[in-house]
Amino acid sequence: MAWGRELGFDAIGVSGVDLGASVERGLTAWLEAGHHGEMDYMARHGMKRARPAELLPGTLRVISARMNYWPQAADAAANLADGTRAYVSRYALGRDYHKVLRNRLQKLAARIHDELPHGYRVFVDSAPVLEVECASRAALGWRGKHTLLLERSAGSWFFLGEIFTDLPLPEDAPLAPHCGRCTACIDACPTGAIVAPYQVDARRCISYLTIELHGPIPEALRPAIGNRIYGCDDCQLVCPWNRFAALCAEPDFAPRQGLDQATLVELFGWTAQQFAERTAGSPIHRIGHERWLRNIAVALGNAPGSAEVVAALRARADDPSALVREHVAWALSRHAGGG
Repeated sequence: MAWGRELGFDAIGVSGVDLGASVERGLTAWLEAGHHGEMDYMARHGMKRARPAELLPGTLRVISARMNYWPQAADAAANLADGTRAYVSRYALGRDYHKVLRNRLQKLAARIHDELPHGYRVFVDSAPVLEVECASRAALGWRGKHTLLLERSAGSWFFLGEIFTDLPLPEDAPLAPHCGRCTACIDACPTGAIVAPYQVDARRCISYLTIELHGPIPEALRPAIGNRIYGCDDCQLVCPWNRFAALCAEPDFAPRQGLDQATLVELFGWTAQQFAERTAGSPIHRIGHERWLRNIAVALGNAPGSAEVVAALRARADDPSALVREHVAWALSRHAGGG
């Protein structure tokens, strides 16, 4: 753990590789219900996701690591309440966490190798790994009803990463869950995506709709998206355990490009080149300029009516992208005199 803290991790734990039949049944039921939406890779890898030793033969243990990211940013609730401003999920305000965590996990794995030579592989959302399940078994927290990992002193504002190793390390004892009867996360979900405790239908989740979905956002769900243009934090913002989350001092996760308080009109005006330059090194970069505009068009359709909003939308009414044009037309129809 001391080596992990030197690299910026807040907690390190170790679990075995047998996740149990109940986990496999749960994953199978979730996939069969179609709750993964267009994320075909979830089904493509099948049960390999629940069997670490099949993903990397010889694996005996999973070392899970947790790194806090709650940024020193403009107030999230105030941002959500202001329909003229864009809301970006707090995890995406700074540098791409994949790069940050992977680099440090590689250093940790190499440090372990210097003392105890081992076969290993590092993962940060880069392969079919049930990271929350592994982390909960490694005593880094418990699975909340919103399916994210929770910990009493840290809430849920943290990233997870794993090292698969062939070392027979001692396993940590899982923590008891502490959600009790609380349903705050379920009640707060804008689109009703948490269809039952511990079960999310990605097809209704705003994070899925604004990041993973490539085509049109279902019209019936657009009004509930509000001003959320990349991801959604509502289930975390209302969680009582997040009262104890500490601000992150990691410079890599500090807000970039003023994205914690930017206006929708401002961001909608970015050209493709500006988008590429200003999101370089950010997780936002992966959705591309077209989906960026699609998301903001929806948010502008939900924004308070103003001449500025309508003018911004009209300026892209003939956008080269049919996807953008469709969402702009929908947004204009939401504003009196906009069509």
